[in-house]
Amino acid sequence: MPDVRRTAAALLVVPLLGAFGLVLGPAGSAPAQAASSCSGRLVKTVAFSTGSLRVYESRAYACAVTVAKKPGTRRAMRVSLQPRGGRAVVDSGRFTELAGPVKVHALNRCVRATGSIGGSSGSTGWIMC
Repeated sequence: MPDVRRTAAALLVVPLLGAFGLVLGPAGSAPAQAASSCSGRLVKTVAFSTGSLRVYESRAYACAVTVAKKPGTRRAMRVSLQPRGGRAVVDSGRFTELAGPVKVHALNRCVRATGSIGGSSGSTGWIMC
């Protein structure tokens, strides 16, 4: 009888482990969004001399990050995301790799984003209208 129980347990555990693998992804691989910390579809990228501003759209939300071209040294970085008719959400400070993510509710609303690293900056203007 113990062999039957062991086989039954294995038949239950193996599919569960496979399901976790599908949900979590393959071991050792990082998702494409890991560098930006925003989920969703990339809508706009604005490149400037020291980095780039990236805006993502996910269901009813917009998310933005400013990513350094050469990460490593701590320097002034800023990202701002504003829905039309609303207040801007800002993340600023001295970071090594990225500022953000900042996220706003943007269902049926335009948004604008700005990002800066050191003295260089970029802006999207109103998008996702």
